[in-house]
Amino acid sequence: QSVSKNNKYCVFFKVEILHSKTKQQLCFLDKVEPNATINDIKSLFHKSYPQWYPARQSFQLDPKGKFLKDEEILQTLPVGTTATFYFKDLGPQVGWTMVFMAEYAGPLFIYLLFYFRLPFIYGLDDAFTSSPHSVVTLACICHSFHYAKRLTETIFVHRFSHGTMPLRNIVRNCIYYWGFAAWLAYYINHPLYTPPSYGEKQVNFALTMFLICEAGNFSIHLLLNNLRSDGSKARKVPYPTKNPFTWLFFLVSCPNYTYEVGSWISFTIMTQCVPVGLFTFIGFIQMTVWAKGKHYTYINEFKDYPSLRTPIVPFLL
Repeated sequence: QSVSKNNKYCVFFKVEILHSKTKQQLCFLDKVEPNATINDIKSLFHKSYPQWYPARQSFQLDPKGKFLKDEEILQTLPVGTTATFYFKDLGPQVGWTMVFMAEYAGPLFIYLLFYFRLPFIYGLDDAFTSSPHSVVTLACICHSFHYAKRLTETIFVHRFSHGTMPLRNIVRNCIYYWGFAAWLAYYINHPLYTPPSYGEKQVNFALTMFLICEAGNFSIHLLLNNLRSDGSKARKVPYPTKNPFTWLFFLVSCPNYTYEVGSWISFTIMTQCVPVGLFTFIGFIQMTVWAKGKHYTYINEFKDYPSLRTPIVPFLL
């Protein structure tokens, strides 16, 4: 025990850090303040192991338990005055802003390579020729707008709960986004591409749907940004505002994903291209997984969470 400045007794904690796989003791911290956060402990651990900076560290109370959050406080955890944490190395990390910049800048420029029909893509006979179909140019504009919007949101709108992600994940994600961008761009901008079956009516309907979904997606991202305008990382329940695009919050927990899927469905209708449809379907499956995870987190954390909401598709899913 030690006496604090206000003459009250303060019980300090001892923290033992073991390797999650080998159970070998890596570090023993003495006289850790009870109000220390997990992030504080990571910083102390980093002094002993400079190669493991805080962003690549994760601590668990049990080797198979959940990762502790950086903001969790030592004295509120189910531990005694001698706490045992299990350390896991998350590997090299990269900032989320850099992740999204890499993921979204790639498709933007890759698509344009196909749109301008560079010689090494379609051959010299069709090099630098423009498509006779106006929908091809419109598709290029919409695709470019979508990823330009994403890049803008990454820089000016998004707030990230976690500062970093594993470096290996960015490689996987870039392969996914860049690969699909090249595949669908190849067919949409191909010299033999045929326009949609129902002509301008189909294209105009899809364009209207696309613009609505893009505006809705942006509106949701702004609303989510405003929830953390005070800099807090605490989770809050989002509610609709006067903006009609946010009213989808009455029915679903993650309308940003709903609008995102809507944008790609409209792009599929506009181009009538199978690779776009496949990209949309895979994206819908992934976003459904994310939406369900967030939906059930809301339900578990907030007892008065609106019961009418479903994760991504109103009334269904």
